[in-house]
Amino acid sequence: MLTKYVKRYPLSLVVALVITTLSLIPIPEVKPLANVSLLDKWVHMLMYGSLCCIIWWEYLRSHELLNMRRLSIGAFLLPILMGGMMELAQRYLTTCRSGEWLDMLANSTGVVLATLIGIGMACVMKRKKT
Repeated sequence: MLTKYVKRYPLSLVVALVITTLSLIPIPEVKPLANVSLLDKWVHMLMYGSLCCIIWWEYLRSHELLNMRRLSIGAFLLPILMGGMMELAQRYLTTCRSGEWLDMLANSTGVVLATLIGIGMACVMKRKKT
């Protein structure tokens, strides 16, 4: 059963692994970017939004019919839960990172925006098929 997901969602799994790694390793401060307001929150939105968009794209590529229940869980709920788990892992499992509620909000915002993009992709792909 696991191999089915690896075959259908290889890029999603790689991106999730990269996000997990980046969330748990020490990140040095980059001086030229230190003055960018809320840069960390933008990065969170981009990472989780990208993950969600890739899940949508891989789902649409490998399925003929939309199953909104599966998409709601796999492309919406799971990335949000992953973001929450990463914040908890940063807080309790690392000494170099700290979990923040605002990071969780940024993660979720990225997922919501990407879901809107995914719905748009589904509409476009549906038109192309008919």
